[in-house]
Amino acid sequence: MLSNTCKYGIRAVLYLAMNVKENRKIGIKQISKDLDIPTPFLGKILQSLAKHKILSSTKGPHGGFSLGKEPDKISLLDIVLIIDGEDVFNECLINVTNCKNYEKGKAPCPVHDKFVPIRKKIIDLFEKEKIANIIAEIKNSKKIKI
Repeated sequence: MLSNTCKYGIRAVLYLAMNVKENRKIGIKQISKDLDIPTPFLGKILQSLAKHKILSSTKGPHGGFSLGKEPDKISLLDIVLIIDGEDVFNECLINVTNCKNYEKGKAPCPVHDKFVPIRKKIIDLFEKEKIANIIAEIKNSKKIKI
């Protein structure tokens, strides 16, 4: 459902939430190495998140990235909308079209009406799930990794 780019963005935000100390930034090379994500690709993702104030970015020898908001103010939905956009929630489950075509008078796919409530639950989950909650679950479980 989510693109790899979006998954990398979520992992990077979680990483920063878990590792950044007050007034300290982490360099992109360190993040890239620790998360095993190619640096140029990760750079584009992080810059996009910084542009939308999810992250804070500083250039220079002591620069890097940190959270731009408190972890309890960042939802998964915030990150998904920035990286994948709202189309991820509007894509048809079976057809290659957007479910908004249904609103334009075109026939929906055979499972459209059954998927609508599931889609709403997914959006609600992403909206309610805050980075702080996920970090707490990671810290409480030895099995979960980012």
